[in-house]
Amino acid sequence: MKIAYLSLGSNLGEREQTLRAAVDRLQSNDFKVRRISSVYETAPQDVLNQPWFLNLVVEGESELLPLQLLHYVLSVEREMGRKRTIAKGPRTIDIDILLHGSAVVNTEKLQIPHPRMTERRFVLEPLAELIPDFRHPVTHRRIREHLALTMDQPVRKLGLLH
Repeated sequence: MKIAYLSLGSNLGEREQTLRAAVDRLQSNDFKVRRISSVYETAPQDVLNQPWFLNLVVEGESELLPLQLLHYVLSVEREMGRKRTIAKGPRTIDIDILLHGSAVVNTEKLQIPHPRMTERRFVLEPLAELIPDFRHPVTHRRIREHLALTMDQPVRKLGLLH
């Protein structure tokens, strides 16, 4: 079993309900949810003219290999009605694999650790809540060290998922 960390985000519809439904759908024989971070409200990045996001990080155990986990996550997104229309645009649900054990994967379909996670406070805040001293497999910096470099990005902690 490997420990994997997934970033979940939603900025359309009932955002908190969508995150709860995504966590519930992720929970299965293939992915055992162990812990869930608090929920954070965050400003959009890249495409700025869109609603703010709710984000959280899920820690889970899985025997799935990284590409298998990617296919599993994409199937959950599809089941929840995710349509990829505008790159980095509004979405009902977005699930990204941040970490898969200490694996480093660099393929056309998948990069682990997530290539932009160290630049995004909306990922680092909830991840640091769960594993502040974990060392990034590529940079070897602690998660909390990466977080300290993103404090200029607006993020508001809302509390635990209801």
